Amino acid sequence: MRVAVVGATGMVGGVMLEVLREFSFPVTELIPVASEKSIGKTIHFGGLEAKIVGLQDAVNMKPDIAIFSAGGETSLEWAPKFAAEGTTVIDNSSAWRMDPTKKLVVPEINGSLLTKDDKIIANPNCSTIQLVLTLLPLHKRYGVKRVIVSTYQSITGTGVKAVEQMENERSGAKVEMVYPYQIDRNCLPHCDVFMENGYTKEEMKLTNETKKILDPSINVTATAVRVPVVGGHSEAVNIEFEKDFDLGEVRQLLHNQEGITLKDDPTTNSYPMPLFAEGKNDVFVGRIRRDESQPNTLNLWVVSDNLRKGAATNAVQIAMHLVHNKLVG
Repeated sequence: MRVAVVGATGMVGGVMLEVLREFSFPVTELIPVASEKSIGKTIHFGGLEAKIVGLQDAVNMKPDIAIFSAGGETSLEWAPKFAAEGTTVIDNSSAWRMDPTKKLVVPEINGSLLTKDDKIIANPNCSTIQLVLTLLPLHKRYGVKRVIVSTYQSITGTGVKAVEQMENERSGAKVEMVYPYQIDRNCLPHCDVFMENGYTKEEMKLTNETKKILDPSINVTATAVRVPVVGGHSEAVNIEFEKDFDLGEVRQLLHNQEGITLKDDPTTNSYPMPLFAEGKNDVFVGRIRRDESQPNTLNLWVVSDNLRKGAATNAVQIAMHLVHNKLVG
């Protein structure tokens, strides 16, 4: 299995390499792809050594799978070139997510829809993945009508320069500003760019991607906030159902859902936090309680490492599904 990782030297690309190793993905040849300044450098991957190449060289090498984490413009230009050579592309950018001809995949939810003909597969937004995986078993049982989600998103979602900004602010060093304001000791209600309707792109991704992945009838409204945290994204989620629910059954449904770890015991201060989610592949759910202000409505708290299940892990899980079901190679 010949695997290209496009953006191999970036923050998410580095985690993708880690996850490929951890999952014992059957890589026979690794093709790391990065910008011109990195071409020719060597990456060690398990027992393999691989030299970083440029995009055109990678296309010419015709890998079986190419996992992209290099931004939307790169994906729009180069994913079709890889696909034309028979490579299956798993793209982590927003470039293809809402394209009606491309599948937007969380393997536990809709991986079964993939076929050999799917040559460009979209990886959902990080904050969407942890939300829809939590909603999945509850929607099947009670029918989700409406979701109100407030996110508390890690600066790692912006990239290494955002981490450097916060670290420099804390140390008093000269700061290269990635955000319009200081992020240390602050919260920015501003993830991605603002749109004409007053929402940010990040907020609309939660709305639109949830509908595409789970059910177009689910109404989602979101407020996305950037916080000075590195371990993962957190979400306060309010869910209105078609049917009433039992809290014990809700906990059991979430406990049984693949990819979710239940952490919900207020008597021992047990609840999800980025501090404990960092470096883990699951979505963590807790603070489960009835919304007492209206019927059939639930509150819960969801945390996940945005570089893992929110990006790299989900992409590798898609690749694993493809290999297991003989949809590539």
